[in-house]
Amino acid sequence: MSTHTYRPLSILHRIAGGIALLLITTFWVSTVIVELRGNVAEILLVKTAIAYGLLALIPCLMATGASGFRLSGGKKAGLLGVKLRRIKIIAGNGVLCLMPCAISLAVMAQHGRFDVVFAVVQGIELLAGAINIYLIGRNIRDGMRLVRPAGIPAG
Repeated sequence: MSTHTYRPLSILHRIAGGIALLLITTFWVSTVIVELRGNVAEILLVKTAIAYGLLALIPCLMATGASGFRLSGGKKAGLLGVKLRRIKIIAGNGVLCLMPCAISLAVMAQHGRFDVVFAVVQGIELLAGAINIYLIGRNIRDGMRLVRPAGIPAG
Protein backbone atom coordinates (compact mmCIF):
# COMPACT_ATOMS: atom_id res chain seq x y z
CA MET A 1 0.00 0.00 0.00
CA SER A 2 1.39 3.38 -0.92
CA THR A 3 2.05 6.10 1.65
CA HIS A 4 -0.48 8.19 -0.25
CA THR A 5 -3.20 5.63 0.59
CA TYR A 6 -1.88 4.54 3.99
CA ARG A 7 -2.07 7.91 5.78
CA PRO A 8 -5.76 8.75 5.10
CA LEU A 9 -6.77 5.14 5.76
CA SER A 10 -4.86 5.17 9.04
CA ILE A 11 -6.58 8.41 10.06
CA LEU A 12 -10.00 6.98 9.14
CA HIS A 13 -9.22 3.84 11.15
CA ARG A 14 -8.24 5.82 14.25
CA ILE A 15 -11.17 8.23 14.09
CA ALA A 16 -13.82 5.57 13.38
CA GLY A 17 -12.40 3.27 16.06
CA GLY A 18 -12.26 6.10 18.59
CA ILE A 19 -15.83 7.16 17.88
CA ALA A 20 -17.02 3.55 18.12
CA LEU A 21 -15.32 3.07 21.48
CA LEU A 22 -16.70 6.40 22.72
CA LEU A 23 -20.25 5.46 21.65
CA ILE A 24 -20.13 1.99 23.20
CA THR A 25 -18.69 3.36 26.43
CA THR A 26 -21.30 6.12 26.50
CA PHE A 27 -24.09 3.57 25.98
CA TRP A 28 -22.69 1.39 28.78
CA VAL A 29 -22.10 4.18 31.33
CA SER A 30 -25.47 5.82 30.58
CA THR A 31 -27.21 2.51 31.10
CA VAL A 32 -25.51 1.89 34.45
CA ILE A 33 -26.31 5.41 35.66
CA VAL A 34 -30.02 5.32 34.75
CA GLU A 35 -30.46 1.78 36.04
CA LEU A 36 -28.93 2.75 39.38
CA ARG A 37 -31.16 5.83 39.56
CA GLY A 38 -34.21 3.75 38.71
CA ASN A 39 -36.11 6.54 36.98
CA VAL A 40 -38.33 4.87 34.37
CA ALA A 41 -38.44 7.96 32.13
CA GLU A 42 -34.64 8.14 32.09
CA ILE A 43 -34.34 4.42 31.36
CA LEU A 44 -36.78 4.80 28.46
CA LEU A 45 -34.83 7.79 27.12
CA VAL A 46 -31.46 6.01 27.30
CA LYS A 47 -32.71 2.71 25.85
CA THR A 48 -34.36 4.56 22.95
CA ALA A 49 -31.28 6.72 22.36
CA ILE A 50 -29.04 3.63 22.30
CA ALA A 51 -31.26 1.95 19.71
CA TYR A 52 -31.02 5.04 17.50
CA GLY A 53 -27.34 5.35 18.34
CA LEU A 54 -26.77 2.07 16.52
CA LEU A 55 -27.27 4.06 13.32
CA ALA A 56 -24.02 5.91 14.12
CA LEU A 57 -22.18 3.00 15.73
CA ILE A 58 -22.60 0.43 12.96
CA PRO A 59 -20.96 2.54 10.21
CA CYS A 60 -18.10 3.41 12.59
CA LEU A 61 -17.50 -0.26 13.35
CA MET A 62 -17.70 -1.16 9.67
CA ALA A 63 -15.22 1.58 8.75
CA THR A 64 -12.89 0.51 11.55
CA GLY A 65 -13.00 -3.14 10.52
CA ALA A 66 -12.64 -2.52 6.79
CA SER A 67 -9.82 0.01 7.19
CA GLY A 68 -8.05 -2.21 9.71
CA PHE A 69 -8.19 -5.17 7.37
CA ARG A 70 -6.90 -3.04 4.50
CA LEU A 71 -4.11 -1.61 6.65
CA SER A 72 -3.06 -5.12 7.69
CA GLY A 73 -2.42 -6.02 4.07
CA GLY A 74 -4.09 -9.37 4.69
CA LYS A 75 -1.40 -10.44 7.18
CA LYS A 76 -2.71 -12.66 9.95
CA ALA A 77 0.44 -13.36 11.93
CA GLY A 78 1.66 -11.89 15.20
CA LEU A 79 -0.08 -8.89 16.70
CA LEU A 80 -2.20 -8.41 13.58
CA GLY A 81 -3.54 -11.93 13.96
CA VAL A 82 -4.44 -11.27 17.59
CA LYS A 83 -6.25 -8.07 16.59
CA LEU A 84 -8.14 -9.87 13.81
CA ARG A 85 -9.24 -12.63 16.21
CA ARG A 86 -10.50 -10.00 18.65
CA ILE A 87 -12.37 -8.23 15.86
CA LYS A 88 -14.24 -11.44 15.08
CA ILE A 89 -15.31 -11.71 18.72
CA ILE A 90 -16.25 -8.02 18.87
CA ALA A 91 -18.31 -8.26 15.67
CA GLY A 92 -20.04 -11.49 16.68
CA ASN A 93 -20.79 -10.10 20.12
CA GLY A 94 -22.19 -6.94 18.56
CA VAL A 95 -24.30 -8.55 15.86
CA LEU A 96 -25.53 -11.59 17.78
CA CYS A 97 -25.91 -10.08 21.24
CA LEU A 98 -25.61 -6.31 21.60
CA MET A 99 -27.76 -5.21 18.67
CA PRO A 100 -30.66 -7.55 19.48
CA CYS A 101 -30.41 -6.63 23.17
CA ALA A 102 -30.42 -2.89 22.43
CA ILE A 103 -33.44 -3.12 20.17
CA SER A 104 -35.32 -5.47 22.51
CA LEU A 105 -34.64 -3.28 25.52
CA ALA A 106 -35.82 -0.17 23.66
CA VAL A 107 -39.06 -1.91 22.64
CA MET A 108 -39.64 -3.27 26.15
CA ALA A 109 -38.96 0.16 27.68
CA GLN A 110 -41.35 1.85 25.22
CA HIS A 111 -44.04 -0.61 26.33
CA GLY A 112 -43.29 -0.06 30.01
CA ARG A 113 -42.15 -3.66 30.40
CA PHE A 114 -39.54 -3.43 33.15
CA ASP A 115 -39.78 -7.01 34.34
CA VAL A 116 -37.43 -9.93 34.95
CA VAL A 117 -36.92 -10.43 31.20
CA PHE A 118 -35.87 -6.78 30.87
CA ALA A 119 -33.44 -7.18 33.78
CA VAL A 120 -31.91 -10.36 32.33
CA VAL A 121 -31.52 -8.87 28.86
CA GLN A 122 -30.07 -5.72 30.45
CA GLY A 123 -27.56 -7.82 32.37
CA ILE A 124 -26.53 -9.68 29.22
CA GLU A 125 -26.16 -6.37 27.35
CA LEU A 126 -23.98 -4.89 30.09
CA LEU A 127 -21.74 -7.95 30.20
CA ALA A 128 -21.39 -8.15 26.41
CA GLY A 129 -20.79 -4.38 26.23
CA ALA A 130 -18.07 -4.56 28.90
CA ILE A 131 -16.39 -7.38 26.98
CA ASN A 132 -16.43 -5.32 23.76
CA ILE A 133 -15.09 -2.23 25.51
CA TYR A 134 -12.23 -4.31 26.92
CA LEU A 135 -11.46 -6.00 23.58
CA ILE A 136 -11.59 -2.75 21.61
CA GLY A 137 -9.31 -1.15 24.19
CA ARG A 138 -6.84 -4.01 23.76
CA ASN A 139 -6.98 -3.60 19.99
CA ILE A 140 -6.26 0.11 20.30
CA ARG A 141 -3.31 -0.64 22.55
CA ASP A 142 -1.95 -3.22 20.12
CA GLY A 143 -2.56 -0.92 17.16
CA MET A 144 -0.46 1.74 18.86
CA ARG A 145 2.28 -0.86 19.38
CA LEU A 146 2.18 -1.70 15.67
CA VAL A 147 2.72 1.87 14.52
CA ARG A 148 5.20 2.96 17.20
CA PRO A 149 8.68 3.26 15.72
CA ALA A 150 11.10 0.59 16.94
CA GLY A 151 13.05 1.53 20.06
CA ILE A 152 10.52 4.04 21.38
CA PRO A 153 9.07 2.81 24.68
CA ALA A 154 5.36 2.98 25.50
CA GLY A 155 4.64 6.21 27.29
